[in-house]
Amino acid sequence: MKNKKLVGTVAALSLGASLLAGCSTGGSKDDGKTHIEFFSTKVENSNTYKELIKDFEKKNPKIAIDLTSPPDAGTVIKTRLTKNDLPDIIASGDDTTFTNLADSGELLDLSNKSFKDNIQPAFIDMVKKDYKKSSALYGIPYATNGNGVIYNKDKFEKLGINETPKTWDEFIADLDKAKAAGEIPIYFTLKDAWTGMVALNSVASPVGADQFAKDKTDGKTTFKKSYSEVADKLVTLEKYGHKDNLGVAYGDGNTAFAQGKGVFYLQGNWAIPEILKANPDAKLGVFPFPATNDVKQNKLVSGIDVLFSETKATKHQKEADKFIEFLASQDSAQTYTKEQKSFSAVNGVTQDDPTLAGYKDSFANGNIAGYADHFFPASLNAPNIVQDFFIKKNKDAFLTKMDKEWDKVANRK
Repeated sequence: MKNKKLVGTVAALSLGASLLAGCSTGGSKDDGKTHIEFFSTKVENSNTYKELIKDFEKKNPKIAIDLTSPPDAGTVIKTRLTKNDLPDIIASGDDTTFTNLADSGELLDLSNKSFKDNIQPAFIDMVKKDYKKSSALYGIPYATNGNGVIYNKDKFEKLGINETPKTWDEFIADLDKAKAAGEIPIYFTLKDAWTGMVALNSVASPVGADQFAKDKTDGKTTFKKSYSEVADKLVTLEKYGHKDNLGVAYGDGNTAFAQGKGVFYLQGNWAIPEILKANPDAKLGVFPFPATNDVKQNKLVSGIDVLFSETKATKHQKEADKFIEFLASQDSAQTYTKEQKSFSAVNGVTQDDPTLAGYKDSFANGNIAGYADHFFPASLNAPNIVQDFFIKKNKDAFLTKMDKEWDKVANRK
């Protein structure tokens, strides 16, 4: 799942404390082993990590890896940062949680680590763009994702849709065909505000995420100028949802889609394992979101879903290095990629699942666009603003607020 932004709450402190006590996979602290706390901000991949940890501990019996994977992990890690209680290794997305940690000065520069050479250089360059000291490497890219459209292959066959849409008009035609047949064209889960950003990132991909952010910061553009068509298309898409678009959460949406509710699902590949848990027999496919009628402009929105960082707080850098080196090996990365239905930043690791075949050409040809919201200011709180837009459908108010909140953040600096 795409990681949520850092939000500080007192309630999360007690929640985090209880979860931290219950999620460890290593032995007791007096077992003669060196314990490494491995903190993950993504709960869906915990079982995969646990199996990899077992393998690592068999090969390294003097090292114990203690996995911590709480819900609302961004809040928990922020609380721990303020209490000078950071874990040894943090696995996070390339998002504001990671950016804030990198800019805080609490992460180690991993530029000289040998395991860096296992990673595709393009993803190394990508991660370095996201924090102030771009000469340092504060995160080792591991898993990458595709933010596009998941579809039900059985529904396609029933509706007589022979190929995935390549343009916006083709997509709308397919949505109309699904609606006319009494199907739910798109299954939305907008009760969780972050899921609205999946749609926004897809629709906004032709805008150019990094250039827009630079121009907006420099006063050369605004959301009103650059995002008017994006807003219109979001309203259009929402009309093809179900009766309670804003009343269904992500987890329930995965289950509903697995049960055959909906033809299309605007989600990243991270949702596929969750859908298949609910229905292992579901026949799924994916395709890049066709944001425009110009095929050349339509790109797969992709980013780094998981990267590994070491904190300056660790007292066991040698052992932490050894674990990351193990995870970044081809064998470990192939296991992760297969189980998590992801793509890999590790050299030589391939994704061969036919479910994800619709993304292969985009990755092979470099036809990729970055996440728009990864370049938004950390405290913009875009998910809630976008969610409010889906409720009220007031384009002018939406774009005005996005501009106002961005400028407010910029003026604090």
